[in-house]
Amino acid sequence: MSRLLLKRVLDIELALVGLLCLSPVLALIAVLVLRGMGRPVFFVQTRPGRHETPFRLVKFRTMTQATGPDGRLLPNSARLTRFGRFLRSSSLDELPELWNVLRGDMSLVGPRPLLNEYLVAYDQRERKRHDVRPGITGLAQVRGRNSVRWSDKMASDVEYVQRWSLTLDAAIMARTFLTVLSRRDVAVEGGTQRPPAKVPRNDEVEA
Repeated sequence: MSRLLLKRVLDIELALVGLLCLSPVLALIAVLVLRGMGRPVFFVQTRPGRHETPFRLVKFRTMTQATGPDGRLLPNSARLTRFGRFLRSSSLDELPELWNVLRGDMSLVGPRPLLNEYLVAYDQRERKRHDVRPGITGLAQVRGRNSVRWSDKMASDVEYVQRWSLTLDAAIMARTFLTVLSRRDVAVEGGTQRPPAKVPRNDEVEA
């Protein structure tokens, strides 16, 4: 069995086990989101996957749909609820992405799938981050998550593609648990980190 096929098999097995074991947690969070923010329970957004093929990423909602007098959505910080902050800081909002892993849209480990608008900001080297399936966690996330500079994050993503191995994936997953438990370097207020290039405004961004 090739390493890539083994990686996919492990993704399927671990995602399935995770969904089954965490089903009570998923159900509880869904109920709390529904009671606190209403429908929809999930935040679904198109992101670029492997080879920049778009897919629909699924997360728990962390923000309301509140609008201002002009009918436009309020800033992310004004719509982020207290429970939403907790979901982000604990990374529990990411749990539905196990479904994306099971479907084959994502892997457990790989470069995080960023916004479609960011595609215009990548140089040729940075585009290599899309040579593999995006991940729930990745090398950039265990090196600082939202606290690192854009250029460093992109460099870590490319390094992952070039250095990839099952051993590296195992090390990243182990470090991810420690990072999540410590709740370090999580940007719960401002959403995803903006690249150093002008991209269209997206009022519906969730980190």
